[in-house]
Amino acid sequence: MLSFGDVRAAAARIGGAVVRTPFLRSDGLSRLTGAEIYLKYDHLQATGAFKERGAANRIALLTEDERARGVVAMSAGNHAQAVARHAALAGIAATIVMPVHTPTTKVTRTAAWGANVVLHGETLTEAAAHAHELEARDGLFFIHPYDDPAVMAGQGTVALEMFEDVPDLDALAIATGGGGLVSGCATVARALRPDCAVYGVEVESYAGFAQALAGQPISVGGPTIAEGIAVRDIGRRALAILQALSVPVLTVSEHDVESAIGHLVEDAKQVAEGAGAAGLAAVLAHPERFRGKKTGIVLCGANIDARILANTLMRNLLRDGRMMRVVLEMPDRPGMLAEVATRIGARGGNIIEVAHHRLFSSPSVQDAQLEVMIEARDAVHGNAIEASLAEVFALKRI
Repeated sequence: MLSFGDVRAAAARIGGAVVRTPFLRSDGLSRLTGAEIYLKYDHLQATGAFKERGAANRIALLTEDERARGVVAMSAGNHAQAVARHAALAGIAATIVMPVHTPTTKVTRTAAWGANVVLHGETLTEAAAHAHELEARDGLFFIHPYDDPAVMAGQGTVALEMFEDVPDLDALAIATGGGGLVSGCATVARALRPDCAVYGVEVESYAGFAQALAGQPISVGGPTIAEGIAVRDIGRRALAILQALSVPVLTVSEHDVESAIGHLVEDAKQVAEGAGAAGLAAVLAHPERFRGKKTGIVLCGANIDARILANTLMRNLLRDGRMMRVVLEMPDRPGMLAEVATRIGARGGNIIEVAHHRLFSSPSVQDAQLEVMIEARDAVHGNAIEASLAEVFALKRI
């Protein structure tokens, strides 16, 4: 079992090697959720994620012989960059095995820290198997991304800092992949504030801990925006800690995570990857557990692809009714486009995009079909614009 002393020792060991990140109250998110939300800005670490804490502690504990042999790790992202960076700072050779389809930006960033990047396997499981082969063949020291007591102790230092800054926290919502972060944070919370409710957070498609804690067989898989916590093989040490400390794990949907990413951008002015937004997603999806409580959330990562971020924000605008697409059927005669624009503009709508179809989409040669994307203030405003258009044109929203 991990002890509070292990975490305190890790904090002393990695001080100066990682950033002591801010832990600040978010007025915007507090108003939104009805809870008193505090954000731990651990996405401000040099590699954009909390993983540096565990990597720094594990590397600091290597013996001289282990340092001389070098280290190996498997990861598709944040753990890879963390091990590569702290191995480089310690003057240790690092080999990182990544699946062959890892995004180029993550491969490049990992290699930029001086690591030898090996692309192998279609999945993390295959990459891990190859990493262990290299461990045996070349005598390298394998650094597990989460199921290692030293890594778990390092991750727990994030909660130590949170309680030092805000001692009277009532709840923590912690993103949960392999379990290193949540187990470390739960260990600290039980030592410093036993009454603080600690919740792990998983996405529905990768709810391994929730299933295991409920005594169910683990069945996970599928696409998710929260790929940083999409773990097939959960940490057995972490599971034992969550069971011993009675830590429940909440699940959230893809919609919840996408919404949380959007609210972090708009209400907290922060960019987070899917895993980094999971804590807020839990507060949004399970408000009854957090309402009125002083709640700590770790922004544990910000390494989100720019295209995915842009698409997520657009999807949120569409869901919220602030962006709408309508298809209008109209007579193909002069003045019709002007009528549409006048009605939208008169009610304060903003036309973003127009597509005018005459030949293939309209049911009659005398009709035209117009597809319009409109920006509105909110859903009520959008409905008012739609009603105005419906007074003259047959339409449907898509």
